[in-house]
Amino acid sequence: MNTSISGSMDGLRSGSRGGSTGAEDEQTSPPPSPVRVVVVYDHPVVRDGLVAMLGTDPGILVVGTAQDGEEALEVVTGRRPDLVLMDLRMPGAGGAAAIRALRADGATGPRILVLTTYGTDRDIRSALEAGAEGFLLKDAPGEDVIRAVHDLADGRTVLAPVALAALTGARRPEAALSPREAEVLRLVAEGCTNRAAGSRLGIGEATVKTHLMHVYEKLGVGDRASAVRAAWELGLV
Repeated sequence: MNTSISGSMDGLRSGSRGGSTGAEDEQTSPPPSPVRVVVVYDHPVVRDGLVAMLGTDPGILVVGTAQDGEEALEVVTGRRPDLVLMDLRMPGAGGAAAIRALRADGATGPRILVLTTYGTDRDIRSALEAGAEGFLLKDAPGEDVIRAVHDLADGRTVLAPVALAALTGARRPEAALSPREAEVLRLVAEGCTNRAAGSRLGIGEATVKTHLMHVYEKLGVGDRASAVRAAWELGLV
């Protein structure tokens, strides 16, 4: 994510004689700030593992940790993160209660991504109704968690297949989208072509088409427009 700075000697000499060009101004602009994250998890080994995993991405900066909901409120107030990565079931003030407290100030607080072992309908709904914008299960691959942090920071909702199923009332496993299928659907709903979606995800155009066919089957739709409409209804966009 670091900005590459390059330029010819002629450009440097030109800048020294009479100011920089627009291209040089763009090249020398500071890189985007990393997403500031607070990790809230009661188990110290898991918490340290999450901090280490997030630290592998230069676009993410862990600015604090907490072991329960009550401590999370103190840390968030002091560190002012962009996003909170939070478990649900913790001693004392649990995740849902902490989310409601963080949401007391409305939209001014950090975005909240729940990462938990518990994927029951009750857990999912309590987290989302409290104000969480993302819900993942703890067995999600590290790359999915990192991608979810960036997606939430950019204003996109992130929901695991089990959360999608709970929200749509689906109970059959085949009715839930896989993480990759959800990603493809989100990009298509945002206006990406199959080729552009494949480029964003690092997969081929044919693979994107295959994922879309699976999306159509699972959502019970027959075309791209209906799938896009479903994406909006599911909160993926």
